[in-house]
Order: sequence, then structure tokens, then C-alpha cells
Amino acid sequence: MAGQMRDLYPEDPKKTWKPKLGRFFLGADASIDSFFFQAGRWIRELWERFSAMMDRFHVSGWRRWVFVEPFSEGATLGLGGLIVMLALAIPAFRETSDEDWLKKSELAVTFLDRYGNEVGSRGIKHNDSIPLDEFPDHLIKATLATEDRRFYEHFGIDPSGTFRALMSNARAGGVVQGGSSISQQLAKNLFLSNERTIERKIKEAFLAIWLETRLTKNEILKLYLDRAYLGGGAFGVDAAAQFYFNKSAKDVTLSEAAMLAGLFKAPARFAPHVNLPAARARANVVLDNLVESGFMTEGQVFGARRNPAVAMDRRDVRSPDYYLDWAFGEMQKLVDTFPKSMTERVFLVRTALDTGLQRAAEEAVENSLRQYGRDYHASQAAVVVADHDGAVRAMVGGRDYGQSQFNRATDALRQPGSSFKPYVYATALMNGFKPTSVVVDGPICIGNWCPQNYGRSYAGSVNLTTAITKSINTIPVRLSIALGKGNARVGRNMIVKTARDMGLRSPLNDTPSLPIGAGEVTVLDHTVAMATFPNEGKAVAPHAVLEVRTATGEMVWRFDRDGPKPRQVIPRQVALDMNMMLNSAAEQGTGRRAMLDGVRIAGKTGTTNAHRDAWFVAFTGNLIAGVWVGNDDYQSMQRMTGGSLPAMTWRAVMSYAHQGIELKNIVGIAPNPPVGSAPQAKVAAVPTAGDAAQRPAVLTGRGAAVLLRVEKLMDDAIRGLTIADTPVQPGTVGQQSATQRPDALAAAQGPTPASVRGN
Repeated sequence: MAGQMRDLYPEDPKKTWKPKLGRFFLGADASIDSFFFQAGRWIRELWERFSAMMDRFHVSGWRRWVFVEPFSEGATLGLGGLIVMLALAIPAFRETSDEDWLKKSELAVTFLDRYGNEVGSRGIKHNDSIPLDEFPDHLIKATLATEDRRFYEHFGIDPSGTFRALMSNARAGGVVQGGSSISQQLAKNLFLSNERTIERKIKEAFLAIWLETRLTKNEILKLYLDRAYLGGGAFGVDAAAQFYFNKSAKDVTLSEAAMLAGLFKAPARFAPHVNLPAARARANVVLDNLVESGFMTEGQVFGARRNPAVAMDRRDVRSPDYYLDWAFGEMQKLVDTFPKSMTERVFLVRTALDTGLQRAAEEAVENSLRQYGRDYHASQAAVVVADHDGAVRAMVGGRDYGQSQFNRATDALRQPGSSFKPYVYATALMNGFKPTSVVVDGPICIGNWCPQNYGRSYAGSVNLTTAITKSINTIPVRLSIALGKGNARVGRNMIVKTARDMGLRSPLNDTPSLPIGAGEVTVLDHTVAMATFPNEGKAVAPHAVLEVRTATGEMVWRFDRDGPKPRQVIPRQVALDMNMMLNSAAEQGTGRRAMLDGVRIAGKTGTTNAHRDAWFVAFTGNLIAGVWVGNDDYQSMQRMTGGSLPAMTWRAVMSYAHQGIELKNIVGIAPNPPVGSAPQAKVAAVPTAGDAAQRPAVLTGRGAAVLLRVEKLMDDAIRGLTIADTPVQPGTVGQQSATQRPDALAAAQGPTPASVRGN
């Protein structure tokens, strides 16, 4: 009957779907509710069963606090420790991401200075190295007794040895014993820099364990003996034995082995060619270690005590180690860009190093700190001198490479203070300001930060040239606000972009004090970035490598052909205006102590809060140089400013650098004044190599090019004579070469160059 009724009165199809959809959702809701109800009941039952089972293991009383609670807490802390260790290990293991890491470490480079003289080497030629079983037994024992007595027992880190070193150092009141194992030291040599940070030590520990899983103990020891720096530019015990004793490491005596083993800790301090008494005293300590460790008896070392080693006299040999370390790092990156088909690992590299200028810079740093360091409470300094094309002529990364191989010129991040202001003013000139634009020097605050001028006073309305000359702090802050049209953050971003374009590669944190130098930079980047101004707005890359040749002499890379080209990053007129403003800052403002006789200079001083850092970065028409002075532990100095010791050190270095060369003018400012006409600052001068001896005359760039062409012609002639297939009558070769050589020389030389000493 119902069916008949539906047939007589069918439902509207548009209305039937709604009840069905409602019933569907109602059924789904009931199913979900039923599922959660049943799941909750199951969970309660499982929990009750679990609780009943665990009650069987319930421990109360003293057993709980003695056994259960410590185990539980230990498990919790251990799991947390594992997570933290994993987080710390990830950055370390990134250093090993290259599958060819061991082959990369076998790169061998011989370095030449800019004039072709050999100055040192880095890396190792593995094919020429001595197998471990050919090293004398007493040399290996001396190394292990001094550096890592439990080397064959620990897993890469020696906790007991580290604790013993800490206790020894605490009793002595200083560092007398190292706590790093040989595996840790090798990890640092292969993967890390010499930077003194907790992060590096953590990476070093993880990488040491990683090396232990990849290499055998003997392989680790062999790599360590081959790669450790032992002073005098020698890497590895065999190179050191050749340098100090003129013999192979296979032939060293016990006394010589003790002297070599004593060099691992501080190569320069205990190098026999530098301080023979200290080297012998250190060797005696190594002999004591041999006896204490049980490797030898007192009777076995008695002869070595009575007859100490005699080293070769190499007191005049000086290696620019900071420079070579940086150049080797640059070479390692460069090799990665070579075609994969190139399997060569031995190279001859000509660098931009000027050995005379390098020696003058080293002596200027040492003389400055020896004479004034105690008064100013300053212990370290760094110097970079470069051509305007970015080729670094000299680099001093610290006072003593033997005591610390950490390169403060390339790796230390320090606040530049007011020496950062040229980037601010350049940005302002690029956005409508002029050197004559007037800005008010008065109180200003961004949030609750209010910058103060050095003299705690204000000058009122001043133009930009006067502001940078007097190194006023409030003006760069006002410029950052004006550049952002009221938004200081936008203005600071514009300043950071300018600094980046000019060559600063370190992170520049966005803080209100950024315009007055609160960021962090390296001496190398900061110095070469400033070369953008004398380059008329073109930024250049800092570099050490000029030419790369294989061991057979084949040219594979040349900077002028294959290196990065200068980039126009600021307008030419802005660069000219900045040269004028920086000339005023150097010669009429805070940099007067750096003035050179007969040479215009342009640059900026810098001093940070609490006098932790002092800078002077400036250029002439020929060169640019930067000087930083401070302390590794960031302790404050005694009111040192960039216009004091840094400027005086800069003057000592650059006075030597400008002897006997063709003096060039800085574009955009008045020509160099006559020699003897420039007023000298009334301050004590820092003695340098230039005071004791004149800088040797050097070739002009044109003269060097002529000699290179002559050398090429002579090489071609010799090669042609060697491979000639036709018989030659006696005397013909000599006559032919004698008649052709004058023409070849004349063709190579072209017009006779003027007799001017140049760069």
C-alpha cells in the first residue's frame, strides 16, 4: 500500500537528498563517538594492566633512592646529552662532506714572492714522504711521550690526559701542558682553522673521533708527523729535520729527535734557529717525558743530555707564515675550481707578496707593541697592505706566529668603530647628499639608545666633510634615518648593501649602532673594501695568488686572465668626493699622526666602546693599508684611539713602502706635495726597517713585463734548439743565437723605458 502511495505521489528528487545526507552525518558521528569511547576503554584497560605489571617491580625505601632514581635521572640526562651532542656534531661533520677530503689535504704548494723568489711551501708531497716504519724509534717515542702518551689506548679524546694537563697547568699557573690528543691536533690541521673558540674545540673533538673510525692509529700518527707545523716554514718532521739539521728525519739522533718533538707545542718559541737555549731546554723536558712515560730509561737518555743537538745557523731565515697560511687556503679553494680531469696535486704559485715590505710590517708591529703596548695595555696587532687591485703585498696576522697561528688579519671579527663611517657617507652621497650638505650635530636617540660623541659635546650645524673629519658620531646615525626617510632600519639596510658591494663579507647585524661601527669585520676585508674609493668606485677582491703553474712549469691559472674582474659598485663622482673627504679626515682630522712626507693620504681612524679595538685604514695613490690593535680576550686598552698607535704603525709601514717607487696621486684630490713640505705630527715615531735601511729599488711594472717577455723568448729559443731535427754544422747554433738574440731583445723591449723606479 505504501509503495502504491509512493507511486501515486512520488517525492520531489530535489528534496530527498537532504534527509539522506543528514542520516549519513548522524551515522558518521555515532561511529566516531563509538570509536573514541571504545579506544578510551581499551587505553584504560591497557594502563591498568601495565600498572599492575609495573607494581611487581615497585621498589621503595632505600633501594629506590640508591638504585632506581639515579638510574632514571641518568637515563633522562643521557638522552638529553645525546641530543645536544648530535646538534653539536652536525657542524663538525659538515667539514668532512667532501668525499675527497684526504686527497685535498695532500695538496703541495711551493710559493714564490711577486719577484719569483721562493718564500715557503705548504702541504706535503705524499709520494716523497717517509713511511712510518722508517722513522727512528726514538723520534716516535719522543713525540708520543710529549704530545699523547696514551695515543694507542684512547678513542680520539683522552679524558685522563686532558685532566692531567688541566691539573699541571693549574699548579704552574699557566699553560705548560696541552690537553689535545694527537687525533684532535690532526683534525684541526686537516679541517679547521687556528681560531680560539669553544666552537672550534667542540668540532675538533668530534672530528677526532670521526678520524679514529676512518683511519688506523698508525695512519693518524703518520699524517700528524707529516703535517704538523714545526717552525721555519717547515711542515712535517722530515722537512723540519732538513731545515734545522740538514738531514733526513730517518737519520736524526736522540738529542735531535727530542728537539724536534719539543717544537710541536710552540714552533717559533722553541725553534733552535731563533732561540737555541730555549730549544735545548725544551728538548731536555722531552727527555724527561721519555723517562716518566717509561719509554726509555735515564741511562738511555743520558748521552742526549750531555750532548745536546746543534742546529744549522738559520737566524736570517724568516718565513711570512701568516701570509702563506692564507695563500694556501686561497689555493685550496682555487684548486676546487679546476677541471675534474686535472689530477695534479703539486703546484708552483707566484704570489703578490713583497718580502721587504712584509719584513717592514712585521718589525713595525713588534716595535709598536714593544715600545707602547704596556702603556696602552695592548698585546696584539694585525696589518694588511695591498695594491689597489686587491693584490695583498704584506700581511701580519699577529705578534708571534709561533705562540699563536690564529690569523687576526683574516679570521678575527672585530668592531671597526668609526672606520666604518666611509660606507655610511658613501651611501649618503649615492642618495642625494653632497660633501657640503649640512646636518645638525645634536642629541639623538633611537629607542632608548642615544649615541655620544667622543668629546661628549656637539658642534651644531656642520657639513659632511667636517663631520667625517671630526669623526662625529651623531651624524652617521642621522644619515641612516634620513636615508630610510624616517625609517632607520631601511637606512641601515642601504648602508649594509653598500658595504657588501664594496667587499665586506662578514655578517653585519642590524643594530641602531651599526652606522658608527658596531658590526664586525676582518682586517683583510675592511682594508681591501676601502680600495673602492681610489679605484674610482670599482670594488676588487683581495687575493694572494697571481699565477699557478704545475710542477712541470705549465701555466694553469692567472689572476689577470682568470680571476674576478673589478666591479663598478658606486658612481665615480661619489668615489672622488669620498677621496676628498677621507683626505681631510686623515690629514686634518684624527689621522694626522699617519701623514707621510711628500705623499697624500686618505683614510679613517676607528675606536670602539671601552677602547677594545683601534683601527686606521687609509690609502695613497699607490697602496692601501689597514692596521688593527687590540687584545685577543677583548680586554679594554688604556684609552687607545685609532689616531694613536694604529696610525703611527701605519706610517711606519707605509713610509718604507713608498721608498724608491714612482709616487702616484689619489684621484679627486690635490697632487702629492713636494718632499719635505708636509707638516709632521709631533709624536714619537715607531721605528721600522725603513729607518735602518733604505728599501731596495724595484722594477716598474713595464720593466717586469719586458723581462717576462725576454724570458719567454729565451725559453722558446732553447726549446727550439733542443728539438731541432735537422743536423747543424759545428758553430752554427752559436752563430745563429748570437745574431738573433739582439733582435729578439730589441723586439721584446720596444722603446727604451724611462729610468723610473715603480711598483
